[in-house]
Amino acid sequence: MISSFSSTMLIRSILKKQSSLSSYNNILRRNNYSSSSECVPPARKVVVLGAAGGIGQPLSLLMKLNPLVSMLSLYDIVGTPGVTSDLSHANTRSQVVGYMGEGNLGKALEGADLVIIPAGIPRKPGMTRDDLFNINAGIVKGLCTAIAKYCPHALVNIISNPVNSTVPIASEVFKKAGTYDERRLFGVTTLDVVRAKTFYAAKAQVPVSAVNVPVVGGHAGITILPLFSQATPKADSLSEEEITALTKRTQDGGTEVVEAKAGKGSATLSMAYAGALFADACLKGLNGVPDVVECSFVESNVTELPFFASKVRLGKNGVEEVLGLGPLSDNEKQGLEALIPELKSSIDKGIKFANQS
Repeated sequence: MISSFSSTMLIRSILKKQSSLSSYNNILRRNNYSSSSECVPPARKVVVLGAAGGIGQPLSLLMKLNPLVSMLSLYDIVGTPGVTSDLSHANTRSQVVGYMGEGNLGKALEGADLVIIPAGIPRKPGMTRDDLFNINAGIVKGLCTAIAKYCPHALVNIISNPVNSTVPIASEVFKKAGTYDERRLFGVTTLDVVRAKTFYAAKAQVPVSAVNVPVVGGHAGITILPLFSQATPKADSLSEEEITALTKRTQDGGTEVVEAKAGKGSATLSMAYAGALFADACLKGLNGVPDVVECSFVESNVTELPFFASKVRLGKNGVEEVLGLGPLSDNEKQGLEALIPELKSSIDKGIKFANQS
C-alpha cells in the first residue's frame, strides 16, 4: 500500500502545478531551451492506450497533472469520451483529446513523444501473469503495429502484463516494421521498486522519501529481484530472515492486492502511480535533465538474456546507458541464478508469439 506520505511526495514532485516550475525552468535554461526568465518545458504529447481502464483512468489523471505534458491523448475501445470530458475540466497545462475505436487509433498516436500502454485485462484471484498472455499479447501486438506506423520515434512504456513477454513481443513487431530502436522500448517495472521502497522503509523504520532500492530481473514472481543489499539508507539492523521476507513480499505484491480486492480487481492505483513516476522520468530524460536513473525491463547485455530489468540512465534518446548489477549478496546471487530460466522462458514465449503469424 502506498503511504499518505508517498502520496504527498508525488503531489510535491511530478504533480506540481504550473506555477511551481522554477527549478525545472533553471534546468531548461541550462540546456538552452529558452533564454527567457519565464520559460516552460518543451511541448510533449503523451498517449495513454487503454485510458478508460482500471489503470488507465488514474494514470491519465496523473499525467494530466504533470506539467511536462502539453498534449494528453487518450485512447480506448470504449469509454474514452467520458474520461476525456472529465479530465479536460482540470485546469492544468495539458490539452486533453480522446479517441475511441480501432479506426481512430492512428489519430491518437500521431506526433506522440511518449506512448504508455496499460491496455488489457487485469489479473484475478488464482490467475498467473501467464494466464493473461493469450489476450494481452494480442492486444500489445496490435497496438505496437500501429505505433510503428504512426509514431515510430516515440518512447514506448509497456505496462500490460505479462511484461516479461509483452516487451519482447513489441520488439519483434518493431523489428518487422523496420522501426525498432532498443533505446525507446521500456517494460515498466517501477511498481516493484515502489513496493520494495515502501516495505523496506516500514521495516527499517526510515523515511520512505529517503529510500532507494534497485529491483532487477523481470516483472513476475521470482523474476523480481530486489537488491536490498544495495538499499539506502543502509539498515544493518535487519536480519537475513527479514530481508528474505521483504524479498518475497515484493515478489508477491501483486497477488497481495488481488486477494485483498477479493476478485474485484488488481493493482490499479499503485500501478498508475508507478507508471506516472516512470513516465515522468522518461519525459525528464527527453528534456535533457541530467542523471535520471530508473529501473526498467529493457534490451540488455547485463546477463545472457536479451531483456533484463536493471538501472537505466535516461536521456534525449531514451536509454542512454544500461547500468550493471553491482555487488550482490549470496542470497541475491542465488535469486539471480534461479530467475534466469523462468525469465528466459517468458521472453522466448513472447518472441515466438510475435513471429508465429
